[in-house]
Amino acid sequence: MDVVGYIQGMADLSSMRVADDEREQLIDELREHAGAGRLTSEELEDRIGEAYKATTRAHLDALRSDLPVSSTSVKLALVKRKSHLRRRLVQEAGGSIGVSLLSVGIWLASGPSGSFWPGWVIGVTLIPVVRDAWHLFGPASDLELVEARQQARHERNLERGRRRRHRYRGLPRP
Repeated sequence: MDVVGYIQGMADLSSMRVADDEREQLIDELREHAGAGRLTSEELEDRIGEAYKATTRAHLDALRSDLPVSSTSVKLALVKRKSHLRRRLVQEAGGSIGVSLLSVGIWLASGPSGSFWPGWVIGVTLIPVVRDAWHLFGPASDLELVEARQQARHERNLERGRRRRHRYRGLPRP
């Protein structure tokens, strides 16, 4: 099988093999549904047995197909989403801090006289990061807003890179 075929085959997540933690997550969800009265104790035991036997994601999905989304899975999805946004925010903060430190280094190397001009660089580069951190970790976290802003910045950077590549033609030929 070639590499492209292998990658395209991975697009179908239902045939992916599952790990023990995914089985345990499903069992926690099933127990929550049994506690809410959606499953009898016999159904719960049967489904737990099937969950331990399941080898693919399709098998696990079949065990929860007739049940509503549980609060456990919603919490887990929210935690994963926040973790992903936090990682992206840390990456952006790293870039901003790098530019800020470079500016301070230049200011120090040129003789720290006059006003502290790197403060402007620090402010401009860290404003988006601080704003998104407040929306992510603040009292009224807004994940959609943070995700939209991060995606917009990412797309702007990609577009800038494309424009730069098209303008650059290389060194002139002799």
